[in-house]
Amino acid sequence: MSAAKAYKGIGMEGSLARWYDRTTRKAMPEFCMLAERIAPLVPAGGSILEIAPGPGFLSIELARRGFNVQSVDISETFVAIARRHAAAAGVTVRFERGNAAALPAEDASVDFVVCRAAFKNFAAPVTALSEMRRVLKPGGTALLIDMRRDVAMADIQRYVARLGVGWLDRQFMMFTFRMLIKRAYPLAEIHRMATEAGWSGAKIETAPLGFEAWMSRQQATPAT
Repeated sequence: MSAAKAYKGIGMEGSLARWYDRTTRKAMPEFCMLAERIAPLVPAGGSILEIAPGPGFLSIELARRGFNVQSVDISETFVAIARRHAAAAGVTVRFERGNAAALPAEDASVDFVVCRAAFKNFAAPVTALSEMRRVLKPGGTALLIDMRRDVAMADIQRYVARLGVGWLDRQFMMFTFRMLIKRAYPLAEIHRMATEAGWSGAKIETAPLGFEAWMSRQQATPAT
């Protein structure tokens, strides 16, 4: 049975999106480190698609490293914010509005797909995983990063404290995390959905607050 759900979170538009932009930039070292990890896995000058980039910080860091980056977000406000950030950084990223369940990219057109901190909010998660596979070139890799259902609140509190945000922002972030945990998936469910979406051999690793799912689209086997 496919996992499907309505989006029940707070819509990331307007003032909420601008708050998320302001607080998320506190985690800029994380985006830089993730870009450094991804870079060796993509051919020089290769193509990367980021799904749900929010303010666009990871996409911008990847563009700084010479990649051709396209990013798709359902939030009109985030698309506008991310475009401003890219212009200020002096890099070219194609930020556009779109849905993870119907990606605006051709079949087998990108070398790497990444989606960070958004998958739990998708209304059609299996379809989104299928779309990630569809747009990847044979031999390409997809990376899915998100929270896991069993993360401890103490770990979240330590993470938020390290960001150095003000008291009011800390309270709102903890309130938001408590809601997000309810929508996060157990790791077994991530495995099941990846298999249903056509991925084979997905490698899922735990992280302090969540998981990383690494999925590769296999090369076609030559006919004999």
